[in-house]
Amino acid sequence: MDAQGAWRATRQWVPFAARTIAYGTVSLTLGPLTADRKASLWAMRRWCASSARALNIEVEVSGTENVPAAPFVYCSNHQSVLDILVLGAVLPGDYKWAAKRSLMKIPFLGWHLTLAGHVPVDRRSGSRGAAEVISRFEKTLTGGKPLLVFPEGTRSEDGLVRPFKNGGFYAAVRAGVPVVPVALEGTYRLMKKGALETGDGTTMRRVAVKVGAPIHPKKEGREAQRVADLRDRAFTAVRELHAAAGGYVPATPPPALKDQPEARA
Repeated sequence: MDAQGAWRATRQWVPFAARTIAYGTVSLTLGPLTADRKASLWAMRRWCASSARALNIEVEVSGTENVPAAPFVYCSNHQSVLDILVLGAVLPGDYKWAAKRSLMKIPFLGWHLTLAGHVPVDRRSGSRGAAEVISRFEKTLTGGKPLLVFPEGTRSEDGLVRPFKNGGFYAAVRAGVPVVPVALEGTYRLMKKGALETGDGTTMRRVAVKVGAPIHPKKEGREAQRVADLRDRAFTAVRELHAAAGGYVPATPPPALKDQPEARA
């Protein structure tokens, strides 16, 4: 990173850290004192919205009328670390994130995630760990809360929608709840995987979020087949929404993942 990039990163992320501390403090102090941790939810939404504005990101959202009553699973593509701010600012509901376990160790942010009941995920934990994650997902849903997952498992390297993993869909099938497809487009251009800052503001700053109609799991058939069916329908829906949001979608989708640990859970 050159000196100009280092200055931009400092100018962007020092205020971001200050907001994280401020809203994290609100969550940690007032969250336990409010019913259903409502102060923590308020703090999360304010942190996301104010941080997106500070980075000059304009979020255009459509389709929120499709969101059903809880519980359900939000299923979104994943383009950038900025996705958390964008989705947290606009998606309705007191949903719980499927968050990398390493995030739980970050002061204030991780403390908030733990207090608010978000679900830690370790991608390298093997089949046994995957089964435990699915169990935590299912517990969130049967407890009446929505869940938000990035079923690609990690941020896209090129902005394209990559094949989905099974974990969130196992939880949806076992809890008998629908999946709500979500597509976002634009964050990849602002902050690609591995980047340390969001540019000088001259690139595109608009981010589109589109929410689709709920997709209900089938009630008949073997569990693995119902999971694969729900996963594939959600993947198709997210790709269609991504195209409608202005994203590039190849005519031939990438092949489905094979022999995933989640499929053996």
